[in-house]
Amino acid sequence: MNRSYPYVKLKEICDVNQGLQIPIDERFTESGPHRYFYITVQFLKTSHINKFYVENPPISSICNKDDILIVRTGSTGQIITGVEGCFHNNFFKVNFNKDLINGRYLFHCLNTKEKYKDMLRRAGVTTIPDLNHFMFLDIEIPFPKKSIQDQIAKILDLLDSKISLNNRINAELEAMAKTIYDYWFVQFDFPDKNGKPYKASGGKMVWSEELKREIPEGWEVKKLGDLMYTSLGGTPSTKDKKFWDGGTIPWLNSGEIVNFPIIESELKITEAAIKGSATELLPKGSVMLSITRHLRPSILGIDACANQSVVGIKEKGDIKCYFLYPYLKNEIPRLMTLRTGAQQPHINKDIVDDSLILIPDDKNGVLQSYNNKVCNLYDLIFNNALQNQKLTELRDWLLPMLMNGQITIKDAEKLLNKTS
Repeated sequence: MNRSYPYVKLKEICDVNQGLQIPIDERFTESGPHRYFYITVQFLKTSHINKFYVENPPISSICNKDDILIVRTGSTGQIITGVEGCFHNNFFKVNFNKDLINGRYLFHCLNTKEKYKDMLRRAGVTTIPDLNHFMFLDIEIPFPKKSIQDQIAKILDLLDSKISLNNRINAELEAMAKTIYDYWFVQFDFPDKNGKPYKASGGKMVWSEELKREIPEGWEVKKLGDLMYTSLGGTPSTKDKKFWDGGTIPWLNSGEIVNFPIIESELKITEAAIKGSATELLPKGSVMLSITRHLRPSILGIDACANQSVVGIKEKGDIKCYFLYPYLKNEIPRLMTLRTGAQQPHINKDIVDDSLILIPDDKNGVLQSYNNKVCNLYDLIFNNALQNQKLTELRDWLLPMLMNGQITIKDAEKLLNKTS
Protein backbone atom coordinates (compact mmCIF):
# COMPACT_ATOMS: atom_id res chain seq x y z
CA MET A 1 0.00 0.00 0.00
CA ASN A 2 1.19 3.53 -0.82
CA ARG A 3 2.13 5.29 2.41
CA SER A 4 2.65 8.91 1.35
CA TYR A 5 1.72 10.00 4.86
CA PRO A 6 3.37 8.70 8.04
CA TYR A 7 1.39 6.20 10.12
CA VAL A 8 0.76 6.35 13.84
CA LYS A 9 -0.59 3.86 16.35
CA LEU A 10 -3.76 4.92 18.10
CA LYS A 11 -2.11 4.67 21.52
CA GLU A 12 0.11 7.60 20.53
CA ILE A 13 -2.83 9.96 19.99
CA CYS A 14 -5.64 8.62 22.18
CA ASP A 15 -6.77 6.34 24.96
CA VAL A 16 -10.10 4.67 25.68
CA ASN A 17 -12.50 4.06 28.53
CA GLN A 18 -15.22 1.47 28.80
CA GLY A 19 -18.88 2.05 29.63
CA LEU A 20 -21.01 0.54 32.37
CA GLN A 21 -23.45 -2.34 32.71
CA ILE A 22 -26.46 -0.68 34.34
CA PRO A 23 -28.79 -3.07 36.21
CA ILE A 24 -32.36 -3.27 34.94
CA ASP A 25 -33.79 -1.87 38.17
CA GLU A 26 -31.63 1.26 37.80
CA ARG A 27 -32.94 2.14 34.32
CA PHE A 28 -35.76 4.57 33.61
CA THR A 29 -38.20 4.53 30.68
CA GLU A 30 -38.66 8.31 30.75
CA SER A 31 -36.13 11.10 30.34
CA GLY A 32 -35.73 13.74 33.01
CA PRO A 33 -33.24 16.00 34.79
CA HIS A 34 -29.83 14.37 35.22
CA ARG A 35 -30.95 11.35 33.17
CA TYR A 36 -28.95 10.19 30.17
CA PHE A 37 -30.06 8.06 27.22
CA TYR A 38 -28.59 4.58 27.72
CA ILE A 39 -26.73 3.56 24.55
CA THR A 40 -26.57 -0.20 23.98
CA VAL A 41 -25.60 -2.38 21.02
CA GLN A 42 -29.31 -2.77 20.22
CA PHE A 43 -29.33 0.94 19.33
CA LEU A 44 -27.15 0.05 16.33
CA LYS A 45 -29.44 -2.75 15.17
CA THR A 46 -32.93 -1.34 15.32
CA SER A 47 -34.86 1.79 16.21
CA HIS A 48 -37.79 -0.39 17.37
CA ILE A 49 -36.57 -0.66 20.95
CA ASN A 50 -37.63 0.74 24.27
CA LYS A 51 -35.45 3.68 25.21
CA PHE A 52 -33.90 3.58 28.67
CA TYR A 53 -32.31 6.37 30.67
CA VAL A 54 -29.74 6.35 33.46
CA GLU A 55 -29.66 8.83 36.33
CA ASN A 56 -26.40 10.51 37.34
CA PRO A 57 -23.99 8.02 35.68
CA PRO A 58 -20.21 8.37 36.20
CA ILE A 59 -18.62 10.98 33.94
CA SER A 60 -16.39 8.30 32.39
CA SER A 61 -19.45 6.62 30.81
CA ILE A 62 -20.97 9.79 29.34
CA CYS A 63 -20.47 10.67 25.68
CA ASN A 64 -21.22 13.78 23.64
CA LYS A 65 -22.13 14.08 19.97
CA ASP A 66 -18.54 14.54 18.84
CA ASP A 67 -17.31 11.46 20.71
CA ILE A 68 -16.52 8.18 18.99
CA LEU A 69 -17.78 4.88 20.40
CA ILE A 70 -16.39 1.50 19.30
CA VAL A 71 -18.31 -1.72 19.88
CA ARG A 72 -15.85 -4.10 21.53
CA THR A 73 -18.16 -7.13 21.84
CA GLY A 74 -21.55 -8.16 20.45
CA SER A 75 -21.18 -6.32 17.14
CA THR A 76 -17.43 -5.91 17.34
CA GLY A 77 -15.90 -3.22 15.15
CA GLN A 78 -19.01 -1.16 14.56
CA ILE A 79 -18.78 2.55 15.28
CA ILE A 80 -21.26 5.11 16.52
CA THR A 81 -20.93 8.88 16.77
CA GLY A 82 -23.27 11.84 16.95
CA VAL A 83 -25.19 10.47 19.95
CA GLU A 84 -25.38 11.87 23.46
CA GLY A 85 -25.88 9.67 26.48
CA CYS A 86 -24.40 7.07 28.80
CA PHE A 87 -22.87 4.05 27.06
CA HIS A 88 -22.94 0.34 27.89
CA ASN A 89 -19.77 -1.57 28.74
CA ASN A 90 -19.89 -3.21 25.30
CA PHE A 91 -18.44 0.09 24.03
CA PHE A 92 -15.14 1.93 24.20
CA LYS A 93 -15.13 5.71 24.06
CA VAL A 94 -12.12 6.97 22.14
CA ASN A 95 -10.51 9.91 23.96
CA PHE A 96 -8.37 11.56 21.31
CA ASN A 97 -5.92 14.46 21.52
CA LYS A 98 -7.74 17.26 19.69
CA ASP A 99 -4.50 19.17 19.21
CA LEU A 100 -3.04 16.27 17.22
CA ILE A 101 -5.97 14.86 15.30
CA ASN A 102 -9.27 15.99 13.81
CA GLY A 103 -12.04 13.93 15.42
CA ARG A 104 -13.98 13.55 12.17
CA TYR A 105 -10.81 12.48 10.37
CA LEU A 106 -10.24 9.84 13.06
CA PHE A 107 -13.84 8.65 12.72
CA HIS A 108 -13.44 8.23 8.96
CA CYS A 109 -10.12 6.41 9.43
CA LEU A 110 -11.75 3.90 11.76
CA ASN A 111 -15.00 3.61 9.82
CA THR A 112 -13.57 1.66 6.88
CA LYS A 113 -14.08 -1.93 5.80
CA GLU A 114 -10.35 -2.52 6.23
CA LYS A 115 -10.35 -1.33 9.85
CA TYR A 116 -13.59 -3.19 10.58
CA LYS A 117 -11.98 -6.45 9.44
CA ASP A 118 -8.83 -5.59 11.39
CA MET A 119 -10.81 -5.10 14.60
CA LEU A 120 -12.65 -8.39 14.08
CA ARG A 121 -9.34 -10.17 13.53
CA ARG A 122 -7.87 -8.63 16.67
CA ALA A 123 -10.97 -9.61 18.66
CA GLY A 124 -10.20 -13.27 17.97
CA VAL A 125 -12.12 -16.15 16.44
CA THR A 126 -14.39 -17.00 19.36
CA THR A 127 -18.10 -17.51 19.93
CA ILE A 128 -18.35 -13.91 21.16
CA PRO A 129 -15.45 -11.80 19.78
CA ASP A 130 -14.08 -9.34 22.35
CA LEU A 131 -11.81 -6.48 21.30
CA ASN A 132 -9.64 -5.45 24.25
CA HIS A 133 -8.30 -1.92 24.48
CA PHE A 134 -4.66 -2.99 24.06
CA MET A 135 -5.41 -4.58 20.68
CA PHE A 136 -7.55 -1.62 19.62
CA LEU A 137 -4.91 0.98 20.54
CA ASP A 138 -2.30 -0.99 18.58
CA ILE A 139 -4.13 -0.18 15.31
CA GLU A 140 -2.30 2.12 12.88
CA ILE A 141 -3.83 4.97 10.85
CA PRO A 142 -2.41 7.46 8.31
CA PHE A 143 -1.26 10.61 10.09
CA PRO A 144 -0.89 13.64 7.78
CA LYS A 145 -0.49 17.09 9.25
CA LYS A 146 -3.55 18.60 10.91
CA SER A 147 -4.44 20.95 8.04
CA ILE A 148 -4.67 18.01 5.62
CA GLN A 149 -6.70 16.01 8.13
CA ASP A 150 -9.15 18.93 8.28
CA GLN A 151 -9.52 19.02 4.49
CA ILE A 152 -9.98 15.24 4.18
CA ALA A 153 -12.58 15.25 6.94
CA LYS A 154 -14.46 18.11 5.26
CA ILE A 155 -14.68 16.23 1.94
CA LEU A 156 -15.81 12.97 3.54
CA ASP A 157 -18.28 14.80 5.77
CA LEU A 158 -19.83 16.41 2.70
CA LEU A 159 -20.42 12.96 1.23
CA ASP A 160 -21.87 11.74 4.52
CA SER A 161 -24.12 14.81 4.64
CA LYS A 162 -25.52 14.02 1.20
CA ILE A 163 -26.16 10.44 2.26
CA SER A 164 -27.83 11.58 5.50
CA LEU A 165 -30.00 14.09 3.62
CA ASN A 166 -31.24 11.37 1.27
CA ASN A 167 -31.98 9.15 4.26
CA ARG A 168 -34.01 11.92 5.91
CA ILE A 169 -35.91 12.57 2.68
CA ASN A 170 -36.65 8.86 2.35
CA ALA A 171 -37.92 8.70 5.92
CA GLU A 172 -40.31 11.58 5.16
CA LEU A 173 -41.43 10.00 1.87
CA GLU A 174 -42.06 6.68 3.61
CA ALA A 175 -44.07 8.43 6.32
CA MET A 176 -46.15 10.21 3.65
CA ALA A 177 -46.85 6.93 1.85
CA LYS A 178 -47.75 5.23 5.16
CA THR A 179 -50.18 8.04 6.01
CA ILE A 180 -51.95 7.57 2.69
CA TYR A 181 -52.14 3.80 3.23
CA ASP A 182 -53.63 4.21 6.71
CA TYR A 183 -56.11 6.81 5.47
CA TRP A 184 -57.31 4.51 2.71
CA PHE A 185 -57.06 1.03 4.26
CA VAL A 186 -57.27 1.53 8.03
CA GLN A 187 -59.61 4.49 8.35
CA PHE A 188 -61.37 3.55 5.05
CA ASP A 189 -61.52 7.13 3.82
CA PHE A 190 -60.35 6.31 0.32
CA PRO A 191 -62.06 8.43 -2.38
CA ASP A 192 -65.55 7.16 -3.23
CA LYS A 193 -67.04 7.45 -6.73
CA ASN A 194 -67.66 11.15 -6.06
CA GLY A 195 -64.14 11.72 -4.81
CA LYS A 196 -65.23 12.08 -1.18
CA PRO A 197 -63.83 10.15 1.83
CA TYR A 198 -65.71 6.84 1.78
CA LYS A 199 -66.42 6.17 5.45
CA ALA A 200 -66.64 9.80 6.55
CA SER A 201 -69.18 10.43 3.79
CA GLY A 202 -71.43 7.60 4.90
CA GLY A 203 -70.11 4.78 2.71
CA LYS A 204 -71.73 1.47 3.59
CA MET A 205 -69.84 -0.60 6.17
CA VAL A 206 -70.45 -4.23 7.14
CA TRP A 207 -69.28 -6.28 10.10
CA SER A 208 -66.31 -8.63 9.57
CA GLU A 209 -66.37 -11.54 11.97
CA GLU A 210 -62.76 -12.43 11.07
CA LEU A 211 -61.37 -8.95 11.83
CA LYS A 212 -63.91 -8.10 14.55
CA ARG A 213 -64.53 -4.69 13.00
CA GLU A 214 -66.55 -2.98 10.31
CA ILE A 215 -65.15 -2.97 6.77
CA PRO A 216 -66.37 -1.42 3.51
CA GLU A 217 -69.09 -3.41 1.76
CA GLY A 218 -67.72 -5.72 -0.94
CA TRP A 219 -64.22 -5.97 0.55
CA GLU A 220 -62.85 -9.44 1.37
CA VAL A 221 -60.78 -10.86 4.18
CA LYS A 222 -58.20 -13.39 2.99
CA LYS A 223 -55.31 -15.34 4.48
CA LEU A 224 -52.07 -13.91 3.15
CA GLY A 225 -50.78 -17.35 2.15
CA ASP A 226 -53.96 -18.13 0.19
CA LEU A 227 -53.86 -14.82 -1.65
CA MET A 228 -50.15 -14.36 -2.34
CA TYR A 229 -47.15 -16.50 -3.20
CA THR A 230 -44.90 -16.65 -0.13
CA SER A 231 -41.45 -18.22 0.08
CA LEU A 232 -39.19 -19.20 2.98
CA GLY A 233 -35.50 -18.74 2.24
CA GLY A 234 -32.66 -21.15 2.78
CA THR A 235 -28.88 -21.34 3.19
CA PRO A 236 -26.75 -23.11 0.57
CA SER A 237 -24.12 -25.38 2.10
CA THR A 238 -21.06 -23.32 2.97
CA LYS A 239 -18.93 -26.43 2.46
CA ASP A 240 -19.75 -26.56 -1.25
CA LYS A 241 -17.57 -24.03 -3.07
CA LYS A 242 -19.61 -24.16 -6.25
CA PHE A 243 -22.47 -22.51 -4.35
CA TRP A 244 -20.40 -19.46 -3.35
CA ASP A 245 -17.23 -19.02 -5.41
CA GLY A 246 -17.80 -16.43 -8.12
CA GLY A 247 -21.38 -15.89 -7.01
CA THR A 248 -23.25 -12.95 -8.52
CA ILE A 249 -26.77 -13.43 -7.10
CA PRO A 250 -27.54 -11.36 -3.97
CA TRP A 251 -28.26 -13.49 -0.90
CA LEU A 252 -29.66 -11.81 2.22
CA ASN A 253 -29.56 -12.61 5.91
CA SER A 254 -32.32 -11.45 8.25
CA GLY A 255 -30.22 -8.56 9.57
CA GLU A 256 -30.09 -7.00 6.11
CA ILE A 257 -33.87 -6.65 6.04
CA VAL A 258 -33.41 -3.59 8.26
CA ASN A 259 -32.32 -1.78 5.09
CA PHE A 260 -35.18 -0.08 3.24
CA PRO A 261 -35.29 -0.53 0.36
CA ILE A 262 -32.91 -3.46 -0.19
CA ILE A 263 -30.52 -2.67 -3.03
CA GLU A 264 -27.48 -4.78 -2.18
CA SER A 265 -26.30 -7.75 -0.14
CA GLU A 266 -23.04 -8.58 1.58
CA LEU A 267 -22.93 -12.13 0.20
CA LYS A 268 -23.52 -13.52 -3.30
CA ILE A 269 -24.35 -17.06 -4.44
CA THR A 270 -24.32 -18.94 -7.74
CA GLU A 271 -27.06 -20.42 -9.92
CA ALA A 272 -25.96 -23.83 -8.65
CA ALA A 273 -26.75 -22.71 -5.09
CA ILE A 274 -30.34 -21.93 -6.03
CA LYS A 275 -30.75 -25.33 -7.67
CA GLY A 276 -29.02 -27.13 -4.79
CA SER A 277 -30.70 -25.52 -1.78
CA ALA A 278 -34.01 -24.27 -0.39
CA THR A 279 -33.32 -20.62 -1.21
CA GLU A 280 -35.28 -19.06 -4.04
CA LEU A 281 -34.66 -16.08 -6.33
CA LEU A 282 -37.37 -13.48 -5.77
CA PRO A 283 -37.96 -10.56 -8.15
CA LYS A 284 -37.54 -6.86 -7.51
CA GLY A 285 -40.67 -5.54 -5.82
CA SER A 286 -41.11 -8.57 -3.56
CA VAL A 287 -41.71 -7.73 0.09
CA MET A 288 -39.30 -9.39 2.53
CA LEU A 289 -40.07 -10.09 6.19
CA SER A 290 -37.43 -11.09 8.73
CA ILE A 291 -38.98 -13.61 11.10
CA THR A 292 -36.24 -13.81 13.76
CA ARG A 293 -35.76 -11.48 16.74
CA HIS A 294 -36.74 -7.96 15.63
CA LEU A 295 -39.32 -8.64 12.95
CA ARG A 296 -39.36 -6.11 10.13
CA PRO A 297 -40.43 -5.84 6.50
CA SER A 298 -38.68 -4.28 3.52
CA ILE A 299 -38.93 -4.18 -0.27
CA LEU A 300 -36.50 -5.68 -2.76
CA GLY A 301 -35.00 -3.13 -5.12
CA ILE A 302 -33.09 -5.98 -6.77
CA ASP A 303 -33.69 -9.63 -7.59
CA ALA A 304 -32.40 -11.54 -4.56
CA CYS A 305 -32.45 -14.70 -2.45
CA ALA A 306 -32.53 -14.94 1.34
CA ASN A 307 -31.83 -17.30 4.22
CA GLN A 308 -34.34 -19.31 6.23
CA SER A 309 -34.97 -16.41 8.64
CA VAL A 310 -36.70 -14.44 5.90
CA VAL A 311 -40.08 -14.88 4.21
CA GLY A 312 -40.56 -13.30 0.78
CA ILE A 313 -43.91 -12.29 -0.73
CA LYS A 314 -44.27 -11.73 -4.47
CA GLU A 315 -46.44 -9.02 -5.98
CA LYS A 316 -49.64 -10.15 -7.69
CA GLY A 317 -51.77 -8.09 -10.05
CA ASP A 318 -52.71 -4.80 -8.40
CA ILE A 319 -51.46 -6.05 -5.01
CA LYS A 320 -48.10 -4.33 -5.21
CA CYS A 321 -45.32 -3.80 -2.71
CA TYR A 322 -46.81 -0.34 -2.06
CA PHE A 323 -49.77 -2.12 -0.44
CA LEU A 324 -48.05 -5.15 1.12
CA TYR A 325 -45.19 -3.26 2.78
CA PRO A 326 -47.30 -0.86 4.92
CA TYR A 327 -49.74 -3.71 5.63
CA LEU A 328 -46.88 -5.74 7.14
CA LYS A 329 -45.55 -2.68 9.03
CA ASN A 330 -48.94 -2.51 10.74
CA GLU A 331 -48.85 -6.24 11.46
CA ILE A 332 -45.48 -6.20 13.26
CA PRO A 333 -46.82 -5.50 16.79
CA ARG A 334 -49.20 -8.49 16.51
CA LEU A 335 -46.55 -10.76 15.00
CA MET A 336 -44.06 -9.84 17.73
CA THR A 337 -46.45 -11.26 20.35
CA LEU A 338 -46.48 -14.61 18.50
CA ARG A 339 -42.72 -15.20 18.66
CA THR A 340 -41.46 -18.32 20.41
CA GLY A 341 -37.99 -19.45 21.50
CA ALA A 342 -35.86 -18.01 24.29
CA GLN A 343 -32.50 -17.75 22.52
CA GLN A 344 -33.79 -16.78 19.07
CA PRO A 345 -37.37 -15.47 19.36
CA HIS A 346 -39.04 -16.08 16.02
CA ILE A 347 -42.23 -16.78 14.13
CA ASN A 348 -42.62 -19.38 11.37
CA LYS A 349 -43.88 -19.11 7.81
CA ASP A 350 -47.26 -20.59 8.77
CA ILE A 351 -47.93 -17.63 11.02
CA VAL A 352 -47.17 -15.28 8.13
CA ASP A 353 -49.38 -17.29 5.77
CA ASP A 354 -52.27 -17.29 8.27
CA SER A 355 -52.18 -13.51 8.67
CA LEU A 356 -55.48 -11.92 7.64
CA ILE A 357 -55.40 -9.24 4.96
CA LEU A 358 -58.28 -7.06 3.82
CA ILE A 359 -58.59 -6.70 0.05
CA PRO A 360 -60.66 -3.95 -1.65
CA ASP A 361 -63.39 -4.72 -4.14
CA ASP A 362 -61.65 -4.82 -7.55
CA LYS A 363 -64.74 -3.42 -9.26
CA ASN A 364 -64.13 -0.02 -7.70
CA GLY A 365 -60.48 0.13 -8.76
CA VAL A 366 -59.37 1.20 -5.27
CA LEU A 367 -56.06 -0.63 -5.40
CA GLN A 368 -55.21 0.68 -8.83
CA SER A 369 -56.00 4.25 -7.77
CA TYR A 370 -53.92 3.81 -4.62
CA ASN A 371 -50.98 2.43 -6.58
CA ASN A 372 -51.10 5.40 -8.95
CA LYS A 373 -51.12 7.80 -6.01
CA VAL A 374 -48.15 6.38 -4.10
CA CYS A 375 -45.94 4.86 -6.80
CA ASN A 376 -44.07 8.15 -7.37
CA LEU A 377 -43.25 8.36 -3.65
CA TYR A 378 -41.76 4.87 -3.69
CA ASP A 379 -39.90 5.59 -6.95
CA LEU A 380 -38.24 8.58 -5.27
CA ILE A 381 -37.30 6.38 -2.30
CA PHE A 382 -35.66 3.84 -4.61
CA ASN A 383 -33.84 6.54 -6.60
CA ASN A 384 -32.48 8.16 -3.42
CA ALA A 385 -31.33 4.76 -2.14
CA LEU A 386 -29.51 4.07 -5.41
CA GLN A 387 -27.88 7.50 -5.28
CA ASN A 388 -26.73 6.76 -1.73
CA GLN A 389 -25.24 3.49 -2.94
CA LYS A 390 -23.15 5.41 -5.49
CA LEU A 391 -22.17 8.05 -2.93
CA THR A 392 -21.13 5.32 -0.48
CA GLU A 393 -19.04 3.62 -3.16
CA LEU A 394 -17.39 6.96 -3.95
CA ARG A 395 -16.71 7.61 -0.26
CA ASP A 396 -15.26 4.13 0.28
CA TRP A 397 -13.02 4.59 -2.75
CA LEU A 398 -11.90 8.08 -1.73
CA LEU A 399 -11.17 7.15 1.89
CA PRO A 400 -7.96 5.15 1.38
CA MET A 401 -6.92 7.25 -1.63
CA LEU A 402 -7.10 10.48 0.36
CA MET A 403 -5.62 9.01 3.52
CA ASN A 404 -2.61 7.63 1.69
CA GLY A 405 -2.06 10.68 -0.50
CA GLN A 406 -2.93 8.83 -3.72
CA ILE A 407 -5.40 11.50 -4.78
CA THR A 408 -5.14 15.23 -4.16
CA ILE A 409 -7.65 17.28 -2.20
CA LYS A 410 -8.41 19.33 -5.34
CA ASP A 411 -9.13 16.23 -7.43
CA ALA A 412 -11.39 14.88 -4.69
CA GLU A 413 -13.28 18.18 -4.60
CA LYS A 414 -13.79 18.00 -8.38
CA LEU A 415 -15.23 14.49 -8.06
CA LEU A 416 -17.49 15.69 -5.27
CA ASN A 417 -18.79 18.59 -7.36
CA LYS A 418 -19.82 16.13 -10.07
CA THR A 419 -22.12 14.39 -7.61
CA SER A 420 -23.98 17.62 -6.76
